[in-house]
Amino acid sequence: MRKRRIEIAVISDVHLGTYGCHAEELLAYLNSIRPDKLILNGDIIDMWQFKKWYFPKSHLQVIKKIIDLSTKGTEVFYVTGNHDEMLRRFSDVTLGNIHVVDKMLFNLDGKKAWVFHGDVFDASIQHTKWVAKLGGWGYDLLILCNRLVNWCLLKMGREKYSLSKRIKNSVKKAVKYISDFERVVADLAIEQKYGYVICGHIHQPKLVNKVNGKGYCMYLNSGDWIENLTALEYKNKRWRLYKYSEDHLSPFYADEELKSMNYKDLLAAITITKKQP
Repeated sequence: MRKRRIEIAVISDVHLGTYGCHAEELLAYLNSIRPDKLILNGDIIDMWQFKKWYFPKSHLQVIKKIIDLSTKGTEVFYVTGNHDEMLRRFSDVTLGNIHVVDKMLFNLDGKKAWVFHGDVFDASIQHTKWVAKLGGWGYDLLILCNRLVNWCLLKMGREKYSLSKRIKNSVKKAVKYISDFERVVADLAIEQKYGYVICGHIHQPKLVNKVNGKGYCMYLNSGDWIENLTALEYKNKRWRLYKYSEDHLSPFYADEELKSMNYKDLLAAITITKKQP
């Protein structure tokens, strides 16, 4: 399979270690591209729910694939989120081509780009973390139930249905929260004179120009790999919103090396050990 060459790829909210994660589909996507930069914009590994000891082989394959990309020249930036906030103690640490950061600021074709996860604007995360964690467990249970519902629907020859999307779209407070989040982020970016603001966190993929009385910027949200299966791509001075549902990739497409590795081999391959002198 020929890989697409792109300058920047952005993914977020993968939530490895949860039942809702579509690791096989993400692996197929990562195997289809050759990015110069790969930005992992938070909540890649769900450390809040790590105690369930649920971490299947496909989730390890995603980590191994990211490491492989870094060894082949791709610069990988891991921007920490709220579900992987434990990594913030390693902020600004670099291992080869892998960089752990809390945010990114860089120039992109004459404009400033601001990349961060987005949880800093979430009051429920900052002040009542236990409520947010409880909501995360409930959300994961909902996704698990949704998989059972969709299995039944497919058996009956009907299309899949997203319970979480239905709930979000029907609850006025949820709709208002998303709208307020986008407005606050865009207003702050415009005030700081950033041309692009790139975030995740709210699982709502978006690529839109935002304008207020002080100026404008492009607001981009990479979405997630739980419900929407989306990413952001930058090439030839243009951003696009990638949607897995519009691609024709097989969720079982993977490098032959990854296919042949068992669980123990994968675990050993992604574990960094210090060489003895």
